Amino acid sequence: MAVPSLADATELSCDVLVVGGGTAGTMAALTAAERGANVLLLEKAHVRHSGALAMGMDGVNNAVVPGRAEPDDYVAEITRANDGLVDQSTVRQTATRGFAMVQRLESYGVKFEKDEHGEYAVRQVHRSGSYVLPMPEGKDVKKVLYRQLRRREMRERIRIENRVMPVRVLTHPDDGRAIGVAGFHTRTGEFVTVRAGAVILATGPCGRLGLPASGYLYGTYENPTNAGDGYAMAYHAGAALTGIECFQINPLIKDYNGPACAYVANPFGGYQVNRHGERFVESDYWSGQMMAEFATELASDRGPVYLKMSHLPEETIGAVESILHTTERPTRGTFHENRGHDYRTHDVEMHISEIGLCGGHSASGVRVDAHARTTVPRLYAAGDLACVPHNYMIGAFVYGDLAGEDAAGYRAYEGELPADQLAAAHELVYRPLRNPEGPPQPQVEYKLRRFVNDYVAPPKTGAKLSLAVEAFTRMSDEIAGMGARTAHELMRCAEVSFIRDCAEMAARASLARTESRWGLYHQRLDHPERDDQGWLHHLDLRKSPSGAMEFTARPVEPYVVPVAEFAPPAGPERPLGEVELVPVATAGPRDGAPTARRAAAGTVSVTEPGATGQAGSGPSEAAPSPAPRLRLLRLLALVEESPDLAALRPYLDDPDPAVRAAAVTALGETAPVGTGPELATRLGDAEPRVRAAAAAALRELVEVLPAEPLLAAGLREALAVPDPSVRAAALDVLRALRLGDAALYAASLADAGVEVRIQAVRALVSVDAVEELAGAAADPAREVRVAVARGLAAVRAPAPKPLDPLLDDPDPLVRGAALAALAGTGCPPEYATTAVAALADAAWQVRAGAATALRAAPAALAVAALAGALADANADVRKAAVLSLLPHGADPAARTALAGAADDPDADVRAYASRVTRTG
Repeated sequence: MAVPSLADATELSCDVLVVGGGTAGTMAALTAAERGANVLLLEKAHVRHSGALAMGMDGVNNAVVPGRAEPDDYVAEITRANDGLVDQSTVRQTATRGFAMVQRLESYGVKFEKDEHGEYAVRQVHRSGSYVLPMPEGKDVKKVLYRQLRRREMRERIRIENRVMPVRVLTHPDDGRAIGVAGFHTRTGEFVTVRAGAVILATGPCGRLGLPASGYLYGTYENPTNAGDGYAMAYHAGAALTGIECFQINPLIKDYNGPACAYVANPFGGYQVNRHGERFVESDYWSGQMMAEFATELASDRGPVYLKMSHLPEETIGAVESILHTTERPTRGTFHENRGHDYRTHDVEMHISEIGLCGGHSASGVRVDAHARTTVPRLYAAGDLACVPHNYMIGAFVYGDLAGEDAAGYRAYEGELPADQLAAAHELVYRPLRNPEGPPQPQVEYKLRRFVNDYVAPPKTGAKLSLAVEAFTRMSDEIAGMGARTAHELMRCAEVSFIRDCAEMAARASLARTESRWGLYHQRLDHPERDDQGWLHHLDLRKSPSGAMEFTARPVEPYVVPVAEFAPPAGPERPLGEVELVPVATAGPRDGAPTARRAAAGTVSVTEPGATGQAGSGPSEAAPSPAPRLRLLRLLALVEESPDLAALRPYLDDPDPAVRAAAVTALGETAPVGTGPELATRLGDAEPRVRAAAAAALRELVEVLPAEPLLAAGLREALAVPDPSVRAAALDVLRALRLGDAALYAASLADAGVEVRIQAVRALVSVDAVEELAGAAADPAREVRVAVARGLAAVRAPAPKPLDPLLDDPDPLVRGAALAALAGTGCPPEYATTAVAALADAAWQVRAGAATALRAAPAALAVAALAGALADANADVRKAAVLSLLPHGADPAARTALAGAADDPDADVRAYASRVTRTG
């Protein structure tokens, strides 16, 4: 393609410009439009399926749900996890506004897991605080958000321009405020300029920084389209960035670009172990210190490290697979299958991801205040781009909302756009076209990111970081010489320039902080100790007027929530200027003789405080004929217009099952009036794909569907459909919408499908039908009896008596579940005696259940037995005993037993036992 003239640029105008159509950007656009602003949303891909959220989310890591967690506790936990370097006012926004955001998302149709009584099923995954809220239909979150953007009233305010990639924020020559952006169309190549009253950057992290161990450029832990665009644009606009030396490093599956998801498996009984099966993690899940422990174990003779699930029963593994192979990463199951691995026979080998920059999962990003404002007027940052440590998905939504709310007060800039900035952006975009035979982008990018791995990845040293700066400076010319022929290649070349900027920022910031902090995230071998006296400061970087990268040590603002471990020093900011490189031209003096080796420097201590089955080959699986394919294309185009039910009806009744299935999915995506009854009708379709799509859509939309009689009638009819997955879905939705009664649910206890009977048990719990529940205690399926045991403890007025037959069940998993349920029903003396006796059972699951039961037993009966259980050979039994001793902490014998468990060989047991010293 030819270089387009700058004079031929397409010019757009808006009040609020949002760059990036992912998690934070979508919410920013919705909020700004709701507050009356005319919004332009730019996305370099397509908003419908862009961003890290596009492939789904298995749960929320930081849901502060009233009654389950307190905002102040969350703020304190994040402060500890980030070694004290937190602007608590920013974290507190997520803590206090996060629950309202959960409810807002729910009103859109995002489904969060709830118990049988409609309460949020928050789980404790970290050792302190219950913040994890599963999302059983999380794979559809982006679809739900796109449906909101395409609502008629939103389309009047929000203009979406897909395939447009900004490369620079434009700023006013006089006061430096943001007034728009310059970029280009990634398909046509046309130059695009935008004038705006305010600019919100929501471009995600720099996930394409380090090179994955696999060597694949795009095989990254984070979404590989996130190449640091926003970091570079904010920097060149003059905004301050902070914490860039605090890298994101995560545990992941060996040779697979995805998380191991121990936090998903943990509530099911999975955990991280070394090759001997020993739990080793002393610190909590979301800290860099945990990653340091992980790296040490991996490098020792105790490695490799695994996510252990092979000890779990079949039904539990099936539940874990349903999450990890669908909602989290659909390719994960295929990866394991191709290796010949199965969770039943193989534990999952884990490794460490490449480094990246991310505010939401560590602490490196654009500096923002509690309203998402950057240090550049009218420029905002939200999501993983913004430095709000460990903000995760809910924090991205919260800060998108905050940015949209604050930016909505500005109106479009009407002055001239700065010619010099436009010319510079134009040159950045199109220079590869002038050199089409130059080195291709993949080749240059590979070399750049290899240098990141060689010189910047921890453990860090001043010498290696200085070599990195030299390499990245030298590569500026190589990047300028890259060749391209198409608009798509121009996009990739621009991304390489962003990655280079981020790499230099990461190296220079790591040089500037002369201490070690955040465990593996910033481990300096030449400065191995954490220095709170000199370095309990944020490290800000910005572009100086001369174009140099300069640094400032900024004091941590006074804590809103005191944290005993840290005392931020007061005082002014400390200008550091440009960072000084370590001499690396020669190895020692150029003309010196060889010298004796110095004594080894100290090292950082890792405990330093501070639908299933194979696709068939029948007619229903064949590729659609040309006519159905055309109808599918028309359907996809129709969906963009948010059609009503009448417009979708011809496709819902199409003779081709592929078209019908797509139409059902479109119905769930657009959700016009009448969606619920129509989806219930489609549960009876003759084609399995159509039924599955209808069931999935009903479950996805359950929070927004009116509980109308017509829907109830359709769901009741679906209980007679031969497909058990349909019957199970119908029961699930009937329960969630409170459209059934005990008699209806009890009738399904006789269903031939185990999945259906489990849903019937959950439904009976929701109406507190204890008598009907107890009647299912003799169900032939172990999974159902386990569900009954748990259900009897989940009714609103639980009592131990209905558990009697389950306590004598021949299956150890059922007995274990029944014993554990006593912790919820109460464990009076006669049942406590049973639990004490069960501590000698041959099955460890029964012993663990018995230890859990004694949590609710009288201390006189429980404490001595639990103290004895601390010597059990199984670590999970000892862990259950410790957790049950904690509520008995007022008893001196319990405190003595817990103190003794502080030296247990299992890391989890030690960690929980140590809590008695912190609380007593």
